[in-house]
Amino acid sequence: MSEFNNLKLEVADEIAVLTIARPAALNALNSETLDELNVALTEIEARDDIKVVILTGGPDKKDNAFKSFVAGADISEMVNFTAAQAREFGMKASVPFFKLMNMRQVTIAAVNGFALGGGCEISMACDIRIASENATFGQPEVGLGIIPGFGGTQRLARLVGMGRAKELIFTCDSIDAAEAYRIGLVNKVVACEELMPTAKAMAAKIISKGSYAVSIAKAAINNGYDMDIKNAVEMEANLFGITCSTHDKAEGMGAFLERRAANLTDF
Repeated sequence: MSEFNNLKLEVADEIAVLTIARPAALNALNSETLDELNVALTEIEARDDIKVVILTGGPDKKDNAFKSFVAGADISEMVNFTAAQAREFGMKASVPFFKLMNMRQVTIAAVNGFALGGGCEISMACDIRIASENATFGQPEVGLGIIPGFGGTQRLARLVGMGRAKELIFTCDSIDAAEAYRIGLVNKVVACEELMPTAKAMAAKIISKGSYAVSIAKAAINNGYDMDIKNAVEMEANLFGITCSTHDKAEGMGAFLERRAANLTDF
């Protein structure tokens, strides 16, 4: 794997923990970090020994406390952007963000502390979000005279509905983890010390299922979301047919009928 300045990658038990580590900037996303994320996710996607990716933020430099998942995009880099440079920055972010959304591995955001602006946006690009009790979510961009540029206007509305998305973006209000759970922005809220154990336990549970079938189900959900229901169901039937030609289908159904644990190995 490549060496990174702003990321840390640990792999064990088919789980990759990818940590954004820019403690002096509260893990804010600059161009270098976005490029590194793209490289890391490309390399992870090619590895058969990684089934789930957990994305999280590293601790604060001063006291080693987990204060920020990702505090946003790096304003010190953005302050002098022209319109063309801003567009390029948004498109640069879209590449690793779409990798998180579409890669065959399941992606889990383990959100600790601030998930503001680009931090909220990168969490929304993941399949599942688990928040610690100290997590804070928000899209404060219009208060800076801009709009969310890393997919926030699109993914937030799809997750929580248009009305709530407009309220959060128009007011710049931040919400705590409990409110994020209430409106459907996160899947689960846990104590701070339980964040990574919970994420890893969920990852292990997902890995215990048919990893190839999980990846196909992910593709079916993503691709069918914006289709009309007739075409989406037809797509699902096609993918269902593909999964029925695999080793895992024969093994999984055989194990069910024989009342034994299945050994699902496809990916």
